[in-house]
Amino acid sequence: MEAVRRVISVVVLNEAQVLARVSGLFAGRGYNIETLTVAPIPDSEMSHITIVTKGNQRIIEQIIKQLNKLIPTLKVIEHEEMVEKEMVLIKFPIEENLSDIQVLCHAYNGGIANVGENMVIGMVADEPSRVKHFMEAARRYNPIEIVRGGVVAIER
Repeated sequence: MEAVRRVISVVVLNEAQVLARVSGLFAGRGYNIETLTVAPIPDSEMSHITIVTKGNQRIIEQIIKQLNKLIPTLKVIEHEEMVEKEMVLIKFPIEENLSDIQVLCHAYNGGIANVGENMVIGMVADEPSRVKHFMEAARRYNPIEIVRGGVVAIER
């Protein structure tokens, strides 16, 4: 069976050690986490964890079963239909063409996030495959630093 990319959402109680237990579950079984994003759910005592991993159907089923066994886990969803976004910040030298960088960022649902004395920071929030294409296109402007965030996803 071929390993395919999967997005799993986990709703957990917002308490100490939950993230360590979730990541430990993956590490203990030799499963890799490609991205991991955690944020509290507004007006609740819960957090939403979005995990991107790869595995065949058997592995994904095993991960979901194990996640459901964790005490603070309230809900586990393997996304079928979802809206998925990822953010990236890229720092460019100020010598590069600011208008070109701005046009590039806008093409990928972003813009200029900050301009300093020696640098320009572009920000993009788009589908992970488009973020990858943006980073490839941005190479021609000699990026100084790239920081890529994790995936966030919500069911349709």
